[in-house]
Parts: sequence; C-alpha cells; structure tokens
Amino acid sequence: MPGDDASARLRLDKWLWQARFFKSRSLAAAHCRAKKVRINGAHCNKASATVQVGDILTFPKAGDVKVIEIVELGVRRGPATEAQTLYADLTPPRETPETGTQVSCNPSREKGMGRPTKTDRRALDRLQKKF
Repeated sequence: MPGDDASARLRLDKWLWQARFFKSRSLAAAHCRAKKVRINGAHCNKASATVQVGDILTFPKAGDVKVIEIVELGVRRGPATEAQTLYADLTPPRETPETGTQVSCNPSREKGMGRPTKTDRRALDRLQKKF
C-alpha cells in the first residue's frame, strides 16, 4: 500500500484529487500544468511530479492560498472525512487590514449590498404595482 512505506511516492494530481481539493483528476492536472502548485516552495509544472509524506504544497484555491502538509498518501478517493486525514492545513487565517480581526472565507454580505433576494424583488414588485 502506498501509505505504508516512508519512501512511498504518489503523483501530485492523483493526491490532490484523492484529498478532494479538485473534483476531477484532470482539473488537478490542469492546475499543475499551469504552474499554480508549489512543492516545498519550488514551482511544479507537471502533474506527474511525485509527492511523499512531509511535503508542503502551496496552491490557490477558492480565492485563498492553501498551504498543506501531506500527512499520508491515499489509497483511494474516499469520503471527505477520510480525505481530511491525508493532510494538515497550515493555511494562516485571513485578517482584515484595518481591524486585525479574522475573516471567514465566505463573509456574509451586508444589508443592501449586492443583488436583491427573491423576497426583496417581490416586495419591490408589489410596491411598484401600487403606484
């Protein structure tokens, strides 16, 4: 099994797919070919690059930069709970520059910002029909 031996290695695109960072292995490979993934600080331009336990991966994902340490090599692409055991997330929490407080990845939008919700649109329609 790949995770048993300390010198075991696995393709980068396969590991990223097994750890559920990408929906498909081809998406992971495209990310690697675009030189968006670093292994231990060095840019990687091949999906066939091999990784092993202890390697640090750095790559952009969902508007954030992920810093991941490989803890275990996977055998299969299992459920999310199994995939989370393959890595340790070293990504520092984001902070806002003015207050220094931590910001979640998906901050809720403020009232009145962005597109109106369905309820808001219906209320506007009712208001406009009255006049």
